[in-house]
Amino acid sequence: MARVVPPLRQDRSSELAGRGIGQIIVATTNDVAGHRVVRHLGVVRGLTVRSRSVLGNIGAGIQSLFGGNITLYTELAERARSEAYDLMVQHATELGANAIIAMRYDANELADGITEVLAYGTAVVVERA
Repeated sequence: MARVVPPLRQDRSSELAGRGIGQIIVATTNDVAGHRVVRHLGVVRGLTVRSRSVLGNIGAGIQSLFGGNITLYTELAERARSEAYDLMVQHATELGANAIIAMRYDANELADGITEVLAYGTAVVVERA
């Protein structure tokens, strides 16, 4: 599945607005439907490392007493994935790519309460078939 997205989320888009960065196609597949890859630019990645705050842990602990979705952790995970994604797209854009194929996420806990999130894929230049 491919989707066209702005390279950076709203919280960071103004930072690069003056650089003329347009849209980029990001696909989890190895190709983009209706396009052909004309140049491979290599692996691109976005990495962020996040920690939970003491207050966040207390709030999440209270939420866990009642069961269900622990929204404080969900929001932290979503922010980390979003930041890693944005950094990956920025990396690809800097290389001159107009698409990223085979995009994936990975996450690891580096220490208690400290998690790294990596978004990665292959930067390519595509043309309509």
